[in-house]
Amino acid sequence: MPLTVSVTGPTGEIGGSLIDALERSEAVDAVRGMARRPFDPAAAGWRKATYQRGDILDRGHLAELFGGADVAVHLAFSIFGDREETRRINLEGSRNVFEAAVDAGVERLVYASSVAAYGFHPENPQPLTEEAPAIGSSRFYYSAQEAELEESLDEILAGSELAAYVFRPCIVAGPRATMLIEQTVGAVRLGDPLPRLRRHVLGRVPLPRPTLPDAGVPLQLVHHDDVAAALAAAVEGKGPPGAYNLAGDGQILIADIARALGWHSIRVPRSALGATSAVAGRLSFISPQLEWGTALTTPVLMDTTKAREELGWEPRFDAAETLLQTAVSARETGVLE
Repeated sequence: MPLTVSVTGPTGEIGGSLIDALERSEAVDAVRGMARRPFDPAAAGWRKATYQRGDILDRGHLAELFGGADVAVHLAFSIFGDREETRRINLEGSRNVFEAAVDAGVERLVYASSVAAYGFHPENPQPLTEEAPAIGSSRFYYSAQEAELEESLDEILAGSELAAYVFRPCIVAGPRATMLIEQTVGAVRLGDPLPRLRRHVLGRVPLPRPTLPDAGVPLQLVHHDDVAAALAAAVEGKGPPGAYNLAGDGQILIADIARALGWHSIRVPRSALGATSAVAGRLSFISPQLEWGTALTTPVLMDTTKAREELGWEPRFDAAETLLQTAVSARETGVLE
């Protein structure tokens, strides 16, 4: 029987690619999307999708979205923002989503969590499999929230018949997902708060290219289209419910990001970067971006065998290609200005 799929956050970096995938799926008959901002699905070329404005903090909006749906997909979350703002959206809002999905009697829940749920702990095995506990890192608010939310999901679904698929992607990037570049640029500008004024005063005089510190910590990337393919497989009921790691092949370093941006990099001891990140964490009240520095001090690499074997998932893009596409898109959209 064709599926009706309801999606929170369909206009985000992952959401757009997912709706595209569901539009192509023969198993999906209708897609309902909900987010806070105005959006016209027809302008995106979507034919199966309808859209309503709503807030996951409003249970009435969620009841309307999930009523009569076969599958609920939850993609509405906040990665950047202050601790309290993100807590309301990520924890209170997501609990509303999970409870509303149970109340509506949907068959499957597909939820995009994060690699951050594992936490950034030196003692974590490398690479991480889904058997590793998702315990988060208390010093990194987003990581702690993701771990707490996964625990809440288990509590809410206990005793229900709803099958939950929990995806833990690494850093999501690609033409639609330039946040990696945006946050890198933003962190550099924290050290030079007047870049536009300097450029205005100096006119066309070229400014020195920024230099990024590289402590040799490897990072994984996953393309938004590859994340969407995994989510779509879960929507269609492929593979058993449970947790799945998502990462493209290969790894990158901060030096690779600098190179893609046309910047410089300098190798620094990991201990020095760790001390800097500790200070940044204490100053995160200035900018929440600073707390993300903790993610660059400890490798968190994931094994994706489970997704490949049980979902039939195969990423099309490796880390290097994903980074290249992201940098090109950031340049074209003016992120690097």
